[in-house]
Amino acid sequence: MLSSLISNGQPQTSASLEVTVPWWSFTKTVLAATSLSLVRDGLIRLDDPLLDQPYTLRQLLRHEAGLADYSELAEYHAAVRNNEPAWSANEMMQRLDGARLRYSPGSGWRYSNVGYWLIGRLIERLTNLTLDEAVFQRVLSPLGLSNVRFAKTRADLQAPPRTSPSNYDPGWVYHGLLVGRVSQAALCLERLLRTDLLSKALRQEMQSARALGGPIPGRPWITPGYGLGVMQGSIDGGYSLCGHTGCGPGSVIAVYCVRDGDASACCAVFEADAHEGAVEATVVTQLMHALRQGF
Repeated sequence: MLSSLISNGQPQTSASLEVTVPWWSFTKTVLAATSLSLVRDGLIRLDDPLLDQPYTLRQLLRHEAGLADYSELAEYHAAVRNNEPAWSANEMMQRLDGARLRYSPGSGWRYSNVGYWLIGRLIERLTNLTLDEAVFQRVLSPLGLSNVRFAKTRADLQAPPRTSPSNYDPGWVYHGLLVGRVSQAALCLERLLRTDLLSKALRQEMQSARALGGPIPGRPWITPGYGLGVMQGSIDGGYSLCGHTGCGPGSVIAVYCVRDGDASACCAVFEADAHEGAVEATVVTQLMHALRQGF
């Protein structure tokens, strides 16, 4: 297990021995921040329908656009298990019938990696940059994160500790898969929520979540919800977590922040061969310890 804790902006753990790990779906938080920087700059508005589509950027970011998810496809899971090369995005969409909406935008909720793939394409179109360039210029560099990149080849996921039990093709993550140190993931979220990269109003929009029901068995959530690229909800003690959990073949990463008045703490934990609930529980334990220590 690798972990990193930040209290009131100050790292509490050493990053000297860390290695690069996949951020899995924590990548969605970074993509959300990048798209919100476009809102900040007046290139798009959260609640205007996107070009030729019935849904808005807000609905894409909150998984409310009515889109399906390729993880529903049995052949997708079989191909990943067999270490096959990723399908092209066009083939994935054809197999999924991904352009067909499963419900009216805004009327339901369904986790959709396809939605975040479309967000990536939107970022490229509005910035006239590659996704890599836009994410680095608009989020990673301003937040002081220089050693984070998108995984492009299977070799990018083979650094120790072994982050995948197989020869996994990162192309299966259609919205892109960021890799970096665990400490950089914690810093990314902490600085995103604390600094002025986004206005206070946009940070509040980001953390405005759609409620998703009651407690989740085996996970620490009491009232889970989903905001704009972040999981947001309460845990025992009345505290609210904000961040994201990411799962992929052979590993899990969970990155969350908690506030108590003017004090804040952020924690990232990466573990191989673990369940997402167990990794989230480790994050909560470390955050609660920071609270008891008064940050």
